[in-house]
Amino acid sequence: MTVAPSPSPVVPPAAPASGQRAREQSRARHPDRVGFAERDGVRSSYEVYEHATCEATILLMPAWSIVHSRHWKAQIPYLARHFRVVTFDGRGNGRSDRPRGADAYAAREYVADAIAVLDATATETAVVVGLSAGARWGTLLAAEHPDRVLGLAAIAPAVPLAPDHAGQEWRELRPDSTPEEYLSFLEQFFGRMFAEPHSTKQIEDGISWALRTDPATLVDTALGLRTPSEARMRDAAARVRCPVLVLHGDRDEIRPHAQGAELARATGGTLVTLEGSGHGPHVRDPVRVNLLLREFCARAAGLAPPSPAGTWTRVPSRRRRALFVSSPIGLGHARRDVAIARELRALHPDLEIDWLAQDPVTRVLAAEGERVHPASAHLASESSHIESESGEHDLHCFQAFRRMDEILVANFMLFDEVAREGAYDLWIGDEAWEVDHFLHDNPERKRAAYVWLTDFVGWLPVADEGALTGDYNLEMIEQVERAPRVRDRALFVGNPEDVVPDRFGAGLPEIRAWTEKHYDFPGYVSGFDPVAPGDRERLRTELGYKTHEKVCVVTVGGSGVGGALLARAIAAFPEAKRRVPELRMVVVAGPRIDPASLPDADGLDVRAYVHDLYRHLAACDLAVVQGGLTTAMELTAHKRPFLCFPLKHHFEQSFHVRHRLERYGGGTYMDYETDGPAAIAAAIEREIARGAVDCADVETDGAARAAAAIAELL
Repeated sequence: MTVAPSPSPVVPPAAPASGQRAREQSRARHPDRVGFAERDGVRSSYEVYEHATCEATILLMPAWSIVHSRHWKAQIPYLARHFRVVTFDGRGNGRSDRPRGADAYAAREYVADAIAVLDATATETAVVVGLSAGARWGTLLAAEHPDRVLGLAAIAPAVPLAPDHAGQEWRELRPDSTPEEYLSFLEQFFGRMFAEPHSTKQIEDGISWALRTDPATLVDTALGLRTPSEARMRDAAARVRCPVLVLHGDRDEIRPHAQGAELARATGGTLVTLEGSGHGPHVRDPVRVNLLLREFCARAAGLAPPSPAGTWTRVPSRRRRALFVSSPIGLGHARRDVAIARELRALHPDLEIDWLAQDPVTRVLAAEGERVHPASAHLASESSHIESESGEHDLHCFQAFRRMDEILVANFMLFDEVAREGAYDLWIGDEAWEVDHFLHDNPERKRAAYVWLTDFVGWLPVADEGALTGDYNLEMIEQVERAPRVRDRALFVGNPEDVVPDRFGAGLPEIRAWTEKHYDFPGYVSGFDPVAPGDRERLRTELGYKTHEKVCVVTVGGSGVGGALLARAIAAFPEAKRRVPELRMVVVAGPRIDPASLPDADGLDVRAYVHDLYRHLAACDLAVVQGGLTTAMELTAHKRPFLCFPLKHHFEQSFHVRHRLERYGGGTYMDYETDGPAAIAAAIEREIARGAVDCADVETDGAARAAAAIAELL
């Protein structure tokens, strides 16, 4: 690429866009301390992740300034549970300054910045981990400051100890490149960096990080990467005395595997070849890289391996044990999972169940007297992430899931530790996406029978994202068919007819046919027997509802996404009350919405979390809901009318749930964008007058059938 000198002043970092700020707020682990280490007028931004008991520190070096320190997002939450972790943005990107001129980005400057960060964070010694150029600077740091470096882990090291790839053509990058030319260069670079299939999210991340700098700065950093010479690098490698671990993919299109192999040879280190991996294995294969880094860093820091448990029980004397992971995105998973657990214990009375769960699932489990594993406190919040991605009655569900990647990695690493230490006979994951995905990517981590539960199959596109959803579906199909023994049971919570009659994507299989081949169907799992029509009045009296009242329950499930719909229903209440004088509106805020945050209205009944909400739904005359499956099916089972407002851009509510409700004949769909308070009030009057709905019966034995299929594994 073409390079040219730049003027010399220091340029401050660009402010992150609002969408990026929202994603920063939903990190899997936030730093305990942030600051700047200033040297010669240039500030380097650092973050410190403290550890309560371990003083050994890992220093995560910056890579080439085309990215900033967020490229370590899959490592930080896991490593910070075992070590103190320090990371910093390299000059030229992130929150660090951008000095002008190639000399400002010479290797010696990054080494000196690393020492300044160690000093600013009161870190005497550290195990140094570096990617690409960061591994080069880490090698120099270990050679020139041996008293500060306990060990060096080099990932895909960019070291001039072997020839670069021959014949590669790169798109031109100039200091004055236009935004279009810059983007074209970034697309090529990250397309080669993440050459593995199904890397769309990683490429998008890389480009977004590179947009935090500018072409002129990046050209300066590229010129700076020409140092040191091969001779100086060989001399430095020969002077490294600490333990060295080199991880390098054999399909690295940025830096050839030979460079990593030569660094391992020159330092006397250990080479681990990652077959099939490209230039970012810590991003594309985070589980394997995390495990290798933890083991190496512990040894380099002189830490003893974890002690075995104090008690060991022979297998014939052990009680059967299960680890249940229940998705926190809504409360429906928790209700059906408790029902399945209850039926499992009826079949195996000696079964012990530990739950790896987070809010709001833990509220259901506490009310049911279930045992939550103490490690659950370390789970990164998926609900908070989903809420941070939502707008006014709008949740781009698929994109929110894609941007939850670091949370999923962190939670799988926790699951892996709990599962390894717990000697469980059975693992059950109800839409535990992290468990299912990373077990398929790392099948050697499976050590127990594993059951996968879900109530939908297939990401469906909203707007023009068909290529992306198709790629995610194809990856899942390839995982399942490549490693069919990972899932000992795959249960679809419903019946074959409940599966949408769509394709996974262009040229991909039909979803229903594929699901019938790979899943069993226990039927819908409600966790309760519907209230008989003759018992409704008794239930209404028990719940405090009067005979003459027309009860309208407004509920949006267990997430914090539904505040806008609650507010709109409240705004409709006065007009609805005028139309239906006997109306009593009960607004259930749920576990993650503060009732005090909602508007008030005379005569309105606002409640927080209600444990057995299905009983109130059975007793009501009408409900106003989002488009979540559990609430809608509870109302359908009791043949209650309800107004359904699916979240905009929520593919599951818009397609999967709607298909199922149309099959049963439940619910009246409305549009949040066009139906205001007046339309809601009119619909309340109409639907209350309608009375009980003549919809299909919902089976009541789904939990027992699911438990019977799972129990065979015990």
